[in-house]
Amino acid sequence: MDHIDFKDKRVLVRVDFNVPLDENHQITDDTRIKRAIPTLQYILDRGASLIICSHLGRPQKKRLENGDINVEKFSLKHIVNHLSKLLGREVIFCSSTVGGEAKMMSDRLEAGQVLLLENTRFHAEEAKSDPDFSAMLKVLADVYVNDAFGTAHRDHASTCGVAQYFKKEEKGFGLLMQSEIENADKVLKSPKRPFTAIIGGAKVSDKIKLLDRLIEIANHIIIGGGMAYTFIAAQGGKIGNSLCEKDYLDLANKLLEKARENNVDIHLPSDSIVADQFDANANSKVSNSHEIEDGWMGLDIGPNAIMAFDKVLKESKTILWNGPMGVFEFEKFSEGTMATAHHLASVTMEGAFSLIGGGDSVAAINKAGLGEEVSYVSTGGGALLTYLEGETLPGIKAILT
Repeated sequence: MDHIDFKDKRVLVRVDFNVPLDENHQITDDTRIKRAIPTLQYILDRGASLIICSHLGRPQKKRLENGDINVEKFSLKHIVNHLSKLLGREVIFCSSTVGGEAKMMSDRLEAGQVLLLENTRFHAEEAKSDPDFSAMLKVLADVYVNDAFGTAHRDHASTCGVAQYFKKEEKGFGLLMQSEIENADKVLKSPKRPFTAIIGGAKVSDKIKLLDRLIEIANHIIIGGGMAYTFIAAQGGKIGNSLCEKDYLDLANKLLEKARENNVDIHLPSDSIVADQFDANANSKVSNSHEIEDGWMGLDIGPNAIMAFDKVLKESKTILWNGPMGVFEFEKFSEGTMATAHHLASVTMEGAFSLIGGGDSVAAINKAGLGEEVSYVSTGGGALLTYLEGETLPGIKAILT
């Protein structure tokens, strides 16, 4: 934003205020709002007025499913009071996103005032990056700043379409967006070695591009979660009723072969905590991951795997964590994921750089109370994944062109 003159300008800022709300519409985790405050304050300190836009949830998806939108559930008006407290000033709410009311309220703004627009996704035109809708957003402001890294992989009107209506000197990235890219680049472009990637989650199919890219740049890849059993099955292991994507067995072997060719060590869990059913209170025991009995399924990495993975992490200088080691939502099967969080915090304290990205990994590090003990926690799940896969993010391209 250094090149932008903000004084006496109306600034449209796209943020990611897609925060969880409880049944009483109270915010249960305000991390994303807090992470946007430095950018908003930066602009206000330079004599501008703010017009903030964001999405909240997926109301259009609900409309398609139910034939209606629950306006109350998805309204950004629930954010107003908390945002006002964080900014230390009144936030005015506009019940429209674009149109006459939004234009009138934006025109009346004076320097230092803040206007929050209604949920951009109340309009189907948002996800279509509709030119007319984008133009209606443009007329509200003199300057555009995108600080919503969490939606930078979406080609939407408020993240991409509107940017084309501003000149280069009238648009830029916010501080959060800058920080996200700089920290991701520490992993992608200049990792201190050894570089270890911890990749978990349920399905190999969700992480194919990421694994393929990481094999080209990492020294070690630790694979946990349900996806580990597809790799174990590909090697001829007996995995019982564990999750397995049979259509991806050949691909798993190809990834393992590519890793060997690139001198990348793939680490799979030697043992697992297995259960007789997918249930928080299921019977459980420790099993060799390659010899899981029929009727049993792996729901977490075992004690030997935890120790082996910790040894790799202790020797690492750069670490990426994307995806849990097991079904950590179930307390009984959370030990592997929680141990990973603690090990990451420990090696970070010893000087390693650690990047946590992906919704479940972020939830896990926060559940462990260690969000402040690692180097960087990304606000973008899909966006970070897309960036790490080597693809250009539409939200970034729109600012640079």
